[in-house]
Amino acid sequence: MFKSGFVSIIGRPNVGKSTLSNNLIGEKLSIISSKPQTTRNAIKAIINTDNSQIVLIDTPGIHKPKNKLGEYMVKLAESTLNEVDIILFMVEATDGSPGAGDLYIAEQLKSVKTPVILIINKIDLVKKDRLLETIKNFSELMDFKAVIPVSAINADGTDLVVNEIRKLLPEGPKYFPDDMITDQPERMLAAELIREKMLELLQDEVPHGTGVEIITFKEREGKDLIDIEANIYCERETHKGIIIGKQGAMLKNIGSLARIEMENLLGIQVFLKLWVKVRPGWRNSSNILRTLGYQ
Repeated sequence: MFKSGFVSIIGRPNVGKSTLSNNLIGEKLSIISSKPQTTRNAIKAIINTDNSQIVLIDTPGIHKPKNKLGEYMVKLAESTLNEVDIILFMVEATDGSPGAGDLYIAEQLKSVKTPVILIINKIDLVKKDRLLETIKNFSELMDFKAVIPVSAINADGTDLVVNEIRKLLPEGPKYFPDDMITDQPERMLAAELIREKMLELLQDEVPHGTGVEIITFKEREGKDLIDIEANIYCERETHKGIIIGKQGAMLKNIGSLARIEMENLLGIQVFLKLWVKVRPGWRNSSNILRTLGYQ
């Protein structure tokens, strides 16, 4: 019997949803950062086994939005609750007990019929007695189909996650070819890698006010090379100066690190050009959000 279905990972920002998704698929599809609200879109990762296909959806963290971009992210995450076969609700072992954000998500989950698996992440950061306390406190939130402690960063317990998902999956068809690991276009993945490097290298307040638009993505004729050009949007002139850096050093560093990741992902040499443009309040601009794929 072949089983297949869609599985959504939800939780507060920065609990490790993207790290888990990347480890389950064995590829880096979702960008990762220690900063919250890193994921802005629903990224589908396709896991194929001999007798199943799991379509894993990494969603933005559910938080209190401060602009239209935030509203889009939260709406996107919450919209998956009734549209998938299984929900993975991820929390942190370091929390000990549910906070306001966890309680809000749990209330949402109680109103859907979708089976929910509780994933308690970051078990590598707590001692056993603390973990047992966390399991007890979170298990009381609702009737979970399973409770699985994991360390997503170390891939500990991730095999148990796949096994539990498969138990709950319905019998179904193969939605995607065996060699396909995501439905996301390469242009979007390239934009996300640029944004990831900004999250890594820039001051805390700057990267959350940036967006990336790929304006050229073209394989150079007769050469094993892709030309990629991108606009980086920011909200202030001071942020533009920080992104570019002294004598362009920061922008060069962002581009260099992003290019290496793109070449690893695409398996081809990349020639990358970046421009920085100021667009005040772009996170509240429907037109720019639509241009960047947040719609």
